Amino acid sequence: MCWRGLIIALYAFLLAPLVVVLVVSFDTRPYLRFPPEHLSLGSYAAVLHNTAFLHAGLLSLLVGAAAAGVSLAVGTGAALALGRKVFPGRSVIQALLFSPMVVPHIVLAVGLMMTLQPLGLLDTLSGLIIAHVGITMPYVVRIVLSGLKGLDPACEEAARLHGATPWQTFWRVTVPALRATLVAAGLIAFLFSFDEAVIVLFIAGHRATTLPLAIYHYIQFRTDPQVAALSVLVVLASMIPVVVIERGIDIRRALAG
Repeated sequence: MCWRGLIIALYAFLLAPLVVVLVVSFDTRPYLRFPPEHLSLGSYAAVLHNTAFLHAGLLSLLVGAAAAGVSLAVGTGAALALGRKVFPGRSVIQALLFSPMVVPHIVLAVGLMMTLQPLGLLDTLSGLIIAHVGITMPYVVRIVLSGLKGLDPACEEAARLHGATPWQTFWRVTVPALRATLVAAGLIAFLFSFDEAVIVLFIAGHRATTLPLAIYHYIQFRTDPQVAALSVLVVLASMIPVVVIERGIDIRRALAG
């Protein structure tokens, strides 16, 4: 009973800020204060008419989709090679692929800035996608490797014995068997890309502004319920892929495997 109460208290502590943000987002005053004086949907209407937020949100969606697609394609191939092949330097390559998961993002941000600047890719769409692929692909590789552990190799061997080429075996046996894992890996890559803020601060600017950077610029000069309303919308939008992921695979097992 004591543990149950402790867990409930912990969840209440973690969710309390979200509840405060939700309530404040309906306030009518031009500044953030709790509790709200009057309730209104005006802040949500203002967010939907804020061109800076809309353009930044569309760019974040584009970068997230592109980074997730590239990470899924390259990461799946890397996971198949690491999971099915034994070759010299395999453990070193795997460690390098997983290193962005443990290296602080501030360090990655500085390294990416110094790498992209001589190439003229700072504050560009291409530079953002390249940077986001670098931080999302390790999660794709990790999740696909976990999915491969539950895949029976006999199914692929049976397909090859019946005359299927390696490419046909991959598309007709491996991909369908890993469908839930691949969907989850792609959605996780998209979420990490969409929410990334630290690296964006170093490599983006006025020409390529994602939603986290737009929010950062906005709160530098004013704080009003628009920020709270936008935060609520982002949280609600992020919950959709999270629910899909949890229904598809056990994400805790995938990331730990």
